[in-house]
This record gives sequence, structure tokens and C-alpha cells, in this order.
Amino acid sequence: MMNRSATRPFPVHMKTELQIDYVLLTIVIALLMGGFVILASASISISDSIANNPFFYIQRQMFAAAIGVAAGFICLFIPMKLWRNFGPLALMLGFMLLIVVLMPGIGHEVNGSTRWVRLGVINLQVSEPARLCFIIYLAGYLVRRNKLLREEFTGFLRPMIVLSLACVLLLAEPDFGATVVLLATAMAMMFVAGARIRDFLIFVITTVLALAALAIASPYRMQRITGFLDPWADPFDSGFQLTQSLIAIGRGEWFGVGLGESVQKLFYLPEAHTDFVFAVYAEEFGLFGSLILIALFLALLWRVFKLAMRAADAERYFEAYIAMGLGTWLGIQAFINIGVNMGMLPTKGLTLPLISYGRSSLIITLICIALLLRIHHELAINIKSVNRKRHKLSKKL
Repeated sequence: MMNRSATRPFPVHMKTELQIDYVLLTIVIALLMGGFVILASASISISDSIANNPFFYIQRQMFAAAIGVAAGFICLFIPMKLWRNFGPLALMLGFMLLIVVLMPGIGHEVNGSTRWVRLGVINLQVSEPARLCFIIYLAGYLVRRNKLLREEFTGFLRPMIVLSLACVLLLAEPDFGATVVLLATAMAMMFVAGARIRDFLIFVITTVLALAALAIASPYRMQRITGFLDPWADPFDSGFQLTQSLIAIGRGEWFGVGLGESVQKLFYLPEAHTDFVFAVYAEEFGLFGSLILIALFLALLWRVFKLAMRAADAERYFEAYIAMGLGTWLGIQAFINIGVNMGMLPTKGLTLPLISYGRSSLIITLICIALLLRIHHELAINIKSVNRKRHKLSKKL
């Protein structure tokens, strides 16, 4: 566990050549490029129906990717020290986004949920940047208050109160999936920071009871939670989406029906280009292709968590917590999306990172990747600096 309360500074010179983690970058590019191909196939029918343009959604996704790459490129040159100092402002920004979207006339409603704010040509799903803001704040808190976190319940309770308030705002949209991802990510970060197990148990039990009461009090939520257990009991109503997803996955068999040959995307499977894009992919590429996609996500998580461990070994705890938080976020979201498509989890409305159509998600994900690349850069510079000093010292001796 990462248990230090301070980080050790080291000089980062602006003129230093950029150190890139090419393994991480290659995995991300493979997922992004593959995502374009999958999305183009999954969205071709609905794009033609809505906009009379078969490439409507893929063009919008590629435009969002360009914005994300540009924003990520800028973030790549921002020192992590500045991100750490940005923590309190990030917290305020996160809450501001979640409050603004609930204001009448500002929040944009889609399918009964008010999760978006119109920003010119893009509808921003506020939960995406807000989640990143809360991760930055929490990483800074875990560095500043590590001793308190490890020894007193108040050290655990303070950030959880803040995040619980954020979850209340998310549930007001409502966005149950984003709430689950935020809580799980925060708890993973606090666990590696050294929070006591009994504090976790108290909070987990309280949270589970609260969410259970919330689900029972809302017939709509209860239906979505329990509907996945037996979707065939009502295949034309509550179980329709899941049964169509399972049919798509089943049709794929071992090697799929071929790129572009999916039948379920032809208006049988709702949200085929967003929440259920994995089902279309499984139909066209089969079990073999699905395993390759899952392997790419596992490789991405392995690389990110390895980066977090390297940062902890170098006593760069803020960077370690950021990497752990971002890796947990991407991993949980991918796991939930694939689990929902396979009928293992109730529908949550979460995209598959770098694959599903979702411009806000894609832009923020690429910014997260840039932060990870920045952490790798600073760690590489630190190692070179230490080796240079050792080399000079050995020459003197």
C-alpha cells in the first residue's frame, strides 16, 4: 500500500525531450482505431436513418477524437505539480458542473435523463469531466491527509462525504452508472492509500443499504436491476434490449459473421452504437475477436497499474493515486459495459471506453491518457536524473 504523506520533488526541465510510454500509446491507438471501425459498422443503419448519411456518427466521433487529442497534447505539457495544486479548484469545478446541468434551461434532457449541457456543436455529459475533477481532488487529499486517513475514521469520512454529495447530484440527473463508477474508483484509491478495512466496511454497508432503499423506492430502477436476471420472461418489454444483445452475441459464435454483416444492428438492438456496441462487435467478430478486445483492455489496465506502482516506488504518491484512479475508472467502466452486454449486470448506460459512440467520454478519456503519459514522462526524467547523479558520484570516487 502507498502510505507516505508527502511526495519527493524532482526537477523537470521544460527543454527535456519528451519521454513517451510507447506500449501504452500503442494499446490506446489500437483501441481507438479499432473503435472507429466497430462504431462505423454498428452505427451505419441508424446514421442513414437519422441524418441520411451512413457515416454521421463516425464523423462526429472522429471530430471528438481530434478535440481529445488536441486537449490531451496540451495536458501532456502541464507538470503534475500544477495538477496537484489544481485540486481545490477541481473540486469546485466538479460540483459546479453537476449543479449547472440540473438548472432549468441549461441541462439538456435525453431519454428522461438530464446529463448534458450544450456547448456549441457538442453536448457535454458533465459526469465525465466532473469525475476527472474529483479524482484529481481526491489524489491531492490522499497525499496531504495520509496519516489521518490511516489512523482516524474522520480521515476516511471527510472525502466520502464530499463524494457522497457528488453522488446525490449524479442520482438527481439520474445517472446511476456514473455514481457506481465514481464510488468504486474513489474507494480503490483510498484502499491503496492505506485506509483501514473497518472504515471501508462501515461505508460499504451504509452505501449498499442506501442504494437498496433507493432501488426499492423506485419501481423503474428495481425493474432495471432485476430485469437482467431473466430477460426472456418479458422479451418484448423490460427484457427486449438484453435479449437482442444476447442474440447478437450468440450469432457471432467462434469467429463472427464478418465485419458489417451484423443483423441485430438493423434496428433490432437499441443503442447498438453506444451502450451495446460490444454486442454488435461480438456478432461480427465472434468469441475470438471478443477475447482480443478484452485482452487489449487488460493490457491497458496492466500498463496503467504498473505505472502507478512505479510512481509509488519513486515516492511520487500524487501521481500514483492519479494513475490508480484513472486505471480503476477505465477498468470498471469497461467491465460494466461488457457485463451488461452479456447479461451479467443490470443496464447502467455506460459506454465502452474508446469504442462506443460518446463524444464527452472519448474526449475525457484521451485527456486521461495524456495525464498518464505525463506521469510516465516525469518518472523517466527522474530516473535519468538519478542515474546521472550516481554516474557523477562514481567518477568522483
